[in-house]
Amino acid sequence: MDYRIGYSRDVHRLVPGRKLFLGGIAIDFPLGLEGHSDADCVLHAVAEAIIGALGLGDLGTHFPDDDPRYADIFSGYFVERARDMLEDRRYAIANLDVTVILEKPILSPYKKQMRDNIAALLRVSPEAINIKATRNEGLDAVGKGEAIACECVALIKKKTPVKKYL
Repeated sequence: MDYRIGYSRDVHRLVPGRKLFLGGIAIDFPLGLEGHSDADCVLHAVAEAIIGALGLGDLGTHFPDDDPRYADIFSGYFVERARDMLEDRRYAIANLDVTVILEKPILSPYKKQMRDNIAALLRVSPEAINIKATRNEGLDAVGKGEAIACECVALIKKKTPVKKYL
């Protein structure tokens, strides 16, 4: 296949005593996301969407949340390993579309940094990454400000083989 699509959704509860990271960027907010790693739901969704596009299962298959190696780890590690999986199979990112679902904080001051950080982790142009944010209008734990969710769609493309001429 020349093109493949992967999708992922990740959600984490907001708790006191943790720093909030979204898209690998530290966000100024009094609560952080609960999880085994740094709980960055944006980077988790990005990595898992890529892994899914490759048909290689999910994030937990490759990085179990009961493995002490991943305790409090920077979630960019997962994105870099997903990038390695892409490269090993001769695929590249065509584009990512990321939606962060949260009531607070407002992400507009951070979206460009998030995009640029994800692009750097994946070694792609920032134009290949789209970050947007929306609210859940008071519905469920996300809408009540108790959690943050993220969805990501990844389109990957097969790299064309290099032609060798004699």
